[in-house]
Amino acid sequence: MKITRAVVPSLFTVLNMFCGFVSLIHSSEGQFDVAAWFIVLAGIFDSLDGVMARITKSSSDFGVEIDSLSDVISFGAAPAFLSYKLYLFHYEGIGMLISSLPLILGGIRLARFNVQLIGYDKEYFSGLPIPSSAITIVAFVLTYQDEVFGLRGLAGDAFAPLIVVVSLLMVSKIKYDTLPKFSRKGWKRHPWRIILATAALVLLVVTRMRALFFIFVFFILSGIMRWVYHSARKMLGRVDVKVEETDVEEVTSYDV
Repeated sequence: MKITRAVVPSLFTVLNMFCGFVSLIHSSEGQFDVAAWFIVLAGIFDSLDGVMARITKSSSDFGVEIDSLSDVISFGAAPAFLSYKLYLFHYEGIGMLISSLPLILGGIRLARFNVQLIGYDKEYFSGLPIPSSAITIVAFVLTYQDEVFGLRGLAGDAFAPLIVVVSLLMVSKIKYDTLPKFSRKGWKRHPWRIILATAALVLLVVTRMRALFFIFVFFILSGIMRWVYHSARKMLGRVDVKVEETDVEEVTSYDV
């Protein structure tokens, strides 16, 4: 069997899928920290498969499909199962419903992304990417979970709302920046993206990954704030147009 260069990015996609499966196993055994780290590792492999596809120039429809299938497992099923087993089982049926949202809405988001590939704006994601949603959830777990008592106090109270918010953001139309390309062309087009991405990587190294949750919160809020800003500008623009139209009507009426 001839091994082509198209196999290289698919290999990273398979590793992403495998990490999601291993995370499910560890969640079922109550090893939530390990399960969370395997989802983070899946996110690393997910970003690398895109990089390798560009390097080898071997993107294909097969690659798009298998990438989405692996994302459903690693960033949909794995964090959903972890959330239920860790804490949300306390809420019984409602907890089951809330914990299913990363899987259900993540699957909807991926399906929407696949059908919109033609003419898709590659500078932005429409809605929060499913890996970002999953890593935000597991980073919260890694930051606030007590090894003995689990999520307690405010952390426990905030866990379900966090899952609901990041899940709904996946199917929203709020724009989020794509990963910057660390190249001369990428620097010319989006210097601030590269600066912020580099600062985030440095911060992760300095804090030994403890800043992971806060970095993703900043990423999520950046999209929301940009959406609020542009919505406000559009609303003000419509108000100005209505005011101008009213002034024109008054002038015309006066002249007559």
